[in-house]
Amino acid sequence: MFLMIMGIILALAATDVLLGVVGLLQETKSRPLTLAERERYAAQDVARRWHALRAGSVFPAEVEYAGLNRTRQLARRVGIAAEAPCQSVVDAPVATVLKQHGCRTMLRATYVDQTSAFVVTIGVAVFPDEDTRVGTASDLPVDDRVGVRPVAFPRTVTERFGAAQRQRTGWVGAGPYIVFSTAGYTDGRTRESIPLEETLHSELWSTAQTVAGRIARILAEPPEIPRCTQGNVC
Repeated sequence: MFLMIMGIILALAATDVLLGVVGLLQETKSRPLTLAERERYAAQDVARRWHALRAGSVFPAEVEYAGLNRTRQLARRVGIAAEAPCQSVVDAPVATVLKQHGCRTMLRATYVDQTSAFVVTIGVAVFPDEDTRVGTASDLPVDDRVGVRPVAFPRTVTERFGAAQRQRTGWVGAGPYIVFSTAGYTDGRTRESIPLEETLHSELWSTAQTVAGRIARILAEPPEIPRCTQGNVC
């Protein structure tokens, strides 16, 4: 009887081991990704781009925009600033909101249009996830006088671009990022010195919006997602 019982126990143990091995084989075998896994893959890919991509990829040397009569124009990158804490490079009303929502860091670069008449600073605020970014955006002040601060580079056409020279500011949301923009003229004219009508009919703001939008697209463009857990072969 004892031998019979031991035989049953050993047989059951062997069966458990076999089932365990089969389960392991099934777990490591390539299979199609579920919808939830695909969404998670895409979110993680987009969320790491701000540091996974080179600075020159986040802020391309040239960005295309439409000029007069829809002609193809190129905005040129003048320089890329050092990464900075979010609150340190925006105006106070915006800094308060970014701090409340846990903004992680800010990336910035400055561009000029093809004629070097307009100057645009772009600021990329990085958040933990898209939901946090959406909540942050809903709390930002509706005021085109505040946003990311200008970044001027000495001995370039942007060196006169300061807070007083900002004509307008804005932002666009993309994934876990808010892409801020602020624009002005390279000749040093202040906001107060230019009639509102001239600002409204100038290409300045449409150029700034296009540059910001292009950079937002680089950061949040949906990635190519593999079909299976081990690539594209299931």
